[in-house]
Amino acid sequence: MEELRNIPFGKPVMGEPEQAAVLQVMAGGILVHGPKTEEFEQSFAAWTGAPHAVAVSSCTAGMHLVYFALGIGAGDEVIVPAQTHAATAHAVELAGARAVFVDAENATGNIDVDAIAAAVTPRTRAIAVVHYLGVPVDMETVNAVARHHGLLVVEDCALAVGTRIGGQHAGLSGDVGCFSFYPVKHMTTAEGGIVLTRDAALAQKLKLLRAFGVDRHMGQRATPGEYDVVALGFNYRMSEIEAAIGIEQVKRLDGFLARRRANYRVLRAALARLKSVELFSTDGGESESAYCLSMLLPEELAERRKDTIASLKAQGVGTSIYYPRPVPAMTYYREKYGTRPGDFPVAERISRCSIALPVGPHLAEDDMSYIAAAIERSLAQLG
Repeated sequence: MEELRNIPFGKPVMGEPEQAAVLQVMAGGILVHGPKTEEFEQSFAAWTGAPHAVAVSSCTAGMHLVYFALGIGAGDEVIVPAQTHAATAHAVELAGARAVFVDAENATGNIDVDAIAAAVTPRTRAIAVVHYLGVPVDMETVNAVARHHGLLVVEDCALAVGTRIGGQHAGLSGDVGCFSFYPVKHMTTAEGGIVLTRDAALAQKLKLLRAFGVDRHMGQRATPGEYDVVALGFNYRMSEIEAAIGIEQVKRLDGFLARRRANYRVLRAALARLKSVELFSTDGGESESAYCLSMLLPEELAERRKDTIASLKAQGVGTSIYYPRPVPAMTYYREKYGTRPGDFPVAERISRCSIALPVGPHLAEDDMSYIAAAIERSLAQLG
């Protein structure tokens, strides 16, 4: 066995440019409502090809803000994937609406688009889709259902920086797209998120509501402290420090994605030779995933997933799980909606059997070979 390595699941890649940008903001004294936030919005919009971008404090805040701005609330329903992070459903619940869950599809872990229409009721106002592991959802089918029923489409793109659908960046196929810049994502602002939209009026409304509904921020006030509140809003702003980091990260994003893509392909090719694991479908045609990687253990090994993870950890390989159980099986949602085991069989299988593996730009291709060998050893020990 080769020398033990330390391979964390995720690690932000930052250096002197980000440090210098943060120090510049600190020296300037403007920590919110400043030029860096606007510059970051413009740079991310330009990189994705979006007409409008609104920076927010997190992806969750962005989704909640979107539902609030669109008037979705009590008495309304939003269709949500069962296989996602709780935040996707939380945003619906926080708006006062009801999350209606739809199972995943086997091939990708994405929402089963063929089951969406059956979940639509007279109360349905929107469809939330998640590009699970950055793999593109079939947006053509989703949008067809939305148009037929007059519904909005919200894309949760927390893992989809770099995902493209028919040559178009994720987040631009529906009405809005919400992104996460949490430290282990494709790029980071330390914490934070952004909302993309083609709707200029919605973008302006989101900017108003992310800052209490105040009609003008400090830099726009002729008299200090003089402003009006014209709408009910939140404190969902991104700080200037976060935005400064984001500006530098966008400059490096093409390189991050190239490294992630190369790592992904090496590890996927190595794992494809193992008969004991299953891999999700990724991209095809004009679509491209954002290159996150999970493997699925066979059912007979699923109960020993903890042992597999522990074995990999002992070999220096960090892992994660996307996600430990379907959202409707989480205690809050199970108790509120009375869901039971077997209600979402595909999502349950993915949650029970999957292990997410590190392929980020903090690693090199030879690390992928090490990870594959470690997995093979772990499975042999458990077999």
